Order: sequence, then structure tokens, then C-alpha cells
Amino acid sequence: MKVLTESTTEVVIAGAGPTGLTLAYELALAGVETLVLEKLPRRIEQVKGGGIQPRTAELLESRGLLEPLLHRATPRDPVGGHFAALPVPLDCTPWHTRHPFPIAIPQWEIEEVLEERATAAGARVLRGTAVSGVESDSDGVVVTADGLRARARYLAACDGGHSTVRKLLGLPFPGRPGTRQAVLADIRLSAVSSLVPQQAGPMSTLTRQGGGYWAVLAPLGGDRYRFTFGPTARGAGQADTPITHEEITTALGAVYGHETTLGAVDNSSRFTDATRQLEHYRAGRVLFAGDAAHIHPPLGGQGLNLGIQDAFNLGWKLAAAVQDRAPDGLLDSYHAERHPVGAQVLHHTSAQRVLAEPHPSEDVAALRDIFIDLLRLPDTNRHLAGLISGLSLRHPLSGDHPLTGHRVPDADLVTKAGSTRLSTLFGSGHAVLLDLAGIVPADLRLPPRVDLVRATCADELGAAALLVRPDGYICWAADTSADCGKTLLRAIAGDLTKV
Repeated sequence: MKVLTESTTEVVIAGAGPTGLTLAYELALAGVETLVLEKLPRRIEQVKGGGIQPRTAELLESRGLLEPLLHRATPRDPVGGHFAALPVPLDCTPWHTRHPFPIAIPQWEIEEVLEERATAAGARVLRGTAVSGVESDSDGVVVTADGLRARARYLAACDGGHSTVRKLLGLPFPGRPGTRQAVLADIRLSAVSSLVPQQAGPMSTLTRQGGGYWAVLAPLGGDRYRFTFGPTARGAGQADTPITHEEITTALGAVYGHETTLGAVDNSSRFTDATRQLEHYRAGRVLFAGDAAHIHPPLGGQGLNLGIQDAFNLGWKLAAAVQDRAPDGLLDSYHAERHPVGAQVLHHTSAQRVLAEPHPSEDVAALRDIFIDLLRLPDTNRHLAGLISGLSLRHPLSGDHPLTGHRVPDADLVTKAGSTRLSTLFGSGHAVLLDLAGIVPADLRLPPRVDLVRATCADELGAAALLVRPDGYICWAADTSADCGKTLLRAIAGDLTKV
């Protein structure tokens, strides 16, 4: 009989992908004892979800995590995002962001940086430790994983689309099964034809069809490419069928000519266009984030970003709950805010799936033509750019000011200490009360983890004072000192932390 090692921690996270490691960093930054359990003994060096959308870039920058990632980014000319791989780039500049273009970074490089920062902040990551049991009660949760039995106040399931935690709890994962199966492979080419793209560009220029296959071949530098392909005919196939050298070679030859020669396969995996979402992101002491909570077709570069943004929303709320400073309902607001966002992504990736059909019917082809024309209209392009990038998200928070629930742009500020950027104020993971017109009383006593910053700003942010959550969303704003006196402390106590 195996002897179990007993461990106690405040939060256990299942899964060391981008979602789990972002959450681990957020919790460790807040001083929460965090243990990450990952079933894989070592990280798979796969490009996989290799694009950071503008809103994700803003969030990472607010914690000082973006710069080390940019050093690892795949060099390419700035290219706007896309909707269904249509040939009109999405323009994010109307959303007033410093990061208007998606950033190409292999997923394993993102994970490496996040794990380095999370462990430096105090989180522990145990690899080769697969979760096999979950028991929950009113006081906490017990997680069994190989030779470990860990008791924690909460468990965060960030263990992917085939979530073991979700299955152990018997939670339904409603939605639509996949109708197409595809292969994602990181490969090396020893010879290339003129059909092989020489540099990364818009998705529409990287997509080709031939010989019964559709494919996307993205250059990664030198002889390295990310190769995504599948048959143009529908069919779910067998997800556990091994991917062979011959299968990849056949698809390469069909689409890019037989002069294109496969040199090596670094790694490969299968995926489908299944669409599913948990009905509730919280089950007692267990919370779900990332692909464990939602899966969808990989169109528009949404999956990795949706998971990281889940983690930024959940992290500060879960920390407040663990440290017994959360107002009533704060932790439940994670589901209330993020479930509709996930549902929206499932909705628009389903629409993209129709428009990106490899062999469209005459009706779908006509719809594509109309949609391409619509994308060239500034208002349509702005709407879809905000949707795909995450920049247009507004949470339904209480409060009468029109800014409430919106993200705050990264403006240039001048404080007593000198010039700075608004994003630098969030490196500690605290909420920020930004006073731009001297309307916050000098004798106001704020609770811990709410920082008062008095500054001036050349840009018009739309209010005299803003209360910004740790995840960069405005939960209160005021134009006069009278408004400040009436509602500020109530907003802090209701939306952030006990006063």
C-alpha cells in the first residue's frame, strides 16, 4: 500500500499551463500559499497557443511579466488580428492601447516565464504529479495526487479541456462535439517549394488548400515551422490515433508540393472544433478556469488569452477569500463576470467556423464576400477588433458613472515622484485609487491593498478620480469631491475588500 505524504497549503492549482501558472503568480503575489500540481514530468516545448492578444498583453505588462516574454517573441512585422482568417486585418488602435498587434510567442516559452516568476514569488510547482482524487467539504478540499495528499482551502482546476478534476466531480460539460479533427505540429523542413511562406504575415496569407487538405504553415525562424492541417472533408476521427511522419508528409506534399521535404517533427497533437462550457465555474471549494471551464474552435487566437484573463479575474478575488477580507459575493463574481465572456467567445468562434469553412457552399461563399466588405467599414472593424482582442470587455458592475466596468487605458501620469505610466501602479497586485483632480480627502483611511496615487494626466480619462481593481477594470469613478464622499468607501467595501 502506497504511503501518502501529507501536505497543507492554502490553494492547490491543478495544471501548470498558462492559466494555472498565471493564477499561481497572482496568488503568490498576494501572499497566498500556493501549490501547483502538474501531471507532465516536464514541459512540452510546443508552440501551441502561441499568440498574446492586446488585452492579455496589457494585463501581463501591469505585473511586469510582458517584457521577459517580448525577448522570446517570434520576430515578425506588426500584423493585426483576424476574424475567421478573412483578408482584412483587425485594427485595435481605436481602443487606445499600447499593444495594438497580437504578439507571437510559443506557449512553452510563456509557461517558462510564468513558472519562473510564480516560483520566485513563493508558489511551489510539483511536476509528474497527477491528480487522482478530490474530496470537498465546507472547510476546504483534499486533493490526492500520486504519493501526495494535500489539504487546502480551495482547489483551482486549470487542467485543460480533458480536466481530471471536472471528471472526478462528475460535472457535465455541455456543448457540441467536434465535427472536424486537425493536427498541430512543430516541424523542421529540409527543403521548401515556392508555395511555402518565407515570413509570418496575416493569417489569410498563411492559409492554403490542396489535395483534399487545408493547412496553415507559419514560419518560426530558420527551418522551423508551425504546421496546422486537416482534411477538407468533415469527420471527427479518432483523437487518440498516433500522428505519424507519413501523415504529416502527405499533408505537406498535398498543399505545398512534393519539393517541400519534412526534416523532423519536434512535437505534434490533435485537436477538434468541439464547443463546450461548464454551467458553473464554481463547485463549492473548487473553481474552474481556462480550458477546464470552456473549449471552442481555435479561431481568432482566443484560447490561451481567455484562460490567462480568467486567471487575472480569479486571482485577486480568491486571494481575498483565502485571507478572509473578501466582501460577500466577491468570489462568486468570478463566475458572474467570466462565464458570459466565455460564452461570447464560444459564440463568435462558432460564427468564425462557418466563415472559415474550407469548402464553403455557394451561400457561405456569398456570406464571406459580404462579411469581408463589412470588415472594411471602420465601425465593424472596431467592434470585432475589440471583441477578438478583449479590449472592449465591460463588466456589469454596480455604479452610475459611465466608466464603471471598463478597462482603464495605460495613460502617462505625472506624480510627485516623477513621470510614470498607469500600468506600473499595478505591479504589486493591489487596487489603485487614482486621484487626478485632488478630490480625494487628505485624511481618507484606505484598507490594505488599496493604494492611493495622486497624479496629473495629459490624457482625458473621463473622471476626476478612478478606483481600479487589481485586474485593471474600473469599479468606481467620480467627477466631484461630493461624489467621492458619498460613494467611495461603499464601493471599496462592496467591490474590493472589507473596510
